[in-house]
Amino acid sequence: MNATSGFSLKPTLRGERVTLRPFTEADVPTMVEILSDPDVLHFTGAPDDDETADSALHAWYTSRNDQTDRLDLAVVNRANGEVVGEVVLHEWDPANQNCRFRTLIGPKGRDRGLGTEATRLIVGHGFTHVGLHRIALSVYDFNPRARRVYEKVGFVAEGIEREVLRHRGEWVDATAMSMLASDWATRSDT
Repeated sequence: MNATSGFSLKPTLRGERVTLRPFTEADVPTMVEILSDPDVLHFTGAPDDDETADSALHAWYTSRNDQTDRLDLAVVNRANGEVVGEVVLHEWDPANQNCRFRTLIGPKGRDRGLGTEATRLIVGHGFTHVGLHRIALSVYDFNPRARRVYEKVGFVAEGIEREVLRHRGEWVDATAMSMLASDWATRSDT
């Protein structure tokens, strides 16, 4: 399968703790709530006064399933059926079979391994079903919890993006990380 068809198809992926599935209109209020969480705003580098209109978020989340160049999936806690965040493969480069990854997990999904499992599921899908060669990400230095998740899943630090973000009056570095299909294939936990 190639990435064109791979991102056109919006799968449902099931793990022990989470299900990743396409967004529905019913998920919008939950995502609005998650995106107003102070920790989500901080760790994603959003401005503290970010008040994206509910109508803009509604338009965004209800259009995710129509996108053919990216894959946005809701992270659902299997224990209670609640949406706790999202995982996204985006910025697809078809010539080089790579893309970028991002995620956010709201307060109801933290500290229970849900984000780690969600990351493993979507990365595995990208490599084994979409046929990606490389998945990259950047993680801000003030988010060591996310970096630990990425390292646990198998992402490798490649370098420092110096002073990439002006946040709360300070310049912040980010670490560029990536994983190759060959890295994924040799993991014992896949």
